[in-house]
Amino acid sequence: MHDRMPAFTGEELNKIHDASMDLLITVGVVFDDDEALDLFKSNGFNVNGKKVFFSEKDITRTIETAPSHFKLTARDPAKSVAIGGDDFALAPGYGASFIATIGGLQREATLADYQKFCQLVQTSKVINVNGFLMVAPWDLQAETAHLDMLYSNIVFCDKPFMGSPVSKAAARDCIDMLTIMRGSKEALKETPVTASLITPLSPFRYTAEMAGSIIELARSNQACIFGALVMAGSSGPLSLAGLLAQQTAETLAGVVLTQLVNPGAPVIVGGTSAIMDMRTGCLAMGAPEVPRLTSATIQLAKFYKLPARAGGCVTDAHLPDAQAGIESTLTVMTAIRNGTNFILHAAGILGSYSAMSFEKFIIDEELCRTAIEILKPIKITDESIDLNFIKEVGIGGDYLTHPKTLAQCRTALFLTDLVNRQGYAGWQEEGSRGVNEKASEVLSGRLSAYEKPDIDSQLETDLLTFIRKRKNQQ
Repeated sequence: MHDRMPAFTGEELNKIHDASMDLLITVGVVFDDDEALDLFKSNGFNVNGKKVFFSEKDITRTIETAPSHFKLTARDPAKSVAIGGDDFALAPGYGASFIATIGGLQREATLADYQKFCQLVQTSKVINVNGFLMVAPWDLQAETAHLDMLYSNIVFCDKPFMGSPVSKAAARDCIDMLTIMRGSKEALKETPVTASLITPLSPFRYTAEMAGSIIELARSNQACIFGALVMAGSSGPLSLAGLLAQQTAETLAGVVLTQLVNPGAPVIVGGTSAIMDMRTGCLAMGAPEVPRLTSATIQLAKFYKLPARAGGCVTDAHLPDAQAGIESTLTVMTAIRNGTNFILHAAGILGSYSAMSFEKFIIDEELCRTAIEILKPIKITDESIDLNFIKEVGIGGDYLTHPKTLAQCRTALFLTDLVNRQGYAGWQEEGSRGVNEKASEVLSGRLSAYEKPDIDSQLETDLLTFIRKRKNQQ
């Protein structure tokens, strides 16, 4: 099969690896957490102040214990998700502060908005992992907002979800709430329930919040997603090759810490590195360099035999318009086609992560469904070719009214829920609606039809009791 998407040769992958090792040996990585530094020291790593230096031997022997495949267990076990190999997860946007309207206006996000996204994930046919910090609720105290978001994740949706890594205390709260959900710390450690986003502060630093969260999460066998966001020209070099070397070094340093805490702790590696537009100084997620970096990042994850993470329907557009569609399609198609195992920002994100859109969430779902459908293999068997059927219809025959066509017409082909397939007259008869308008209608119907998944009332009470206690301690 010929594919024009370039793949690295073994020599090129080794060259990036060698460059990353050189950076870890000579530059090192800062960890702003005393417990992390003690762990490195006690395991024989060279530590100078807060700076940790890594040998290639240290890296190799440590990351070998990280699994190449694992499962995220859902509150509803039937909705558990496998990650690694050919299996992959799709999660919604992350880290937005605002809600964007169809017209591009923005308003401050609230907890009610966050809960609506939980409801959309619950009812989604394609998004199989709930997010965290899908929006940052402005109507909550920043120090305890993670408690309400985690509660919403557990109560309004019974799929696996992302955890809270915003601080060491927040990660510990996450573990405590998961323990309540699972019944005991031992039960929680048996299998990961959450995957939490850990982002290095490029270049070459893990903040106290990130390093502390790594330790708390890995200790309880919860997955860490290492998602470097290196900006070429700002926090990393303009050379994409150099950026990849830096990103790999930063990511591997974090993976090593998870394995020192708990050998075998699950990790996902990758990122959403991009460029800084040198004319505006803004992050450019829609640039063609982003799909190129996405492909390269996935190849490097496979090189280290670790599950790969990539960005999804990312865009610089501030409304769900043609620009948003073009940029989102290029990136998510690259991620899915190239073998990623965890796609963050698969639905709803706008404006280089600044805002979430309910309508774009609906549109992106359809985009993801279509991308997955495109990659399904065409089954070539005697039964699927069905020569007898073709011969029966024969020259000048009619397939449309044949009983076999009528029997298969509802299941044989991909049926879209959103985009227009009407002729002009039919499109007019249905109101001449664009995809944004149809998305609004689908959104309204989804939210109206939402039903809260079954949950034990005592579990809800115990979670609320824990949240009240923690808020009173602030």
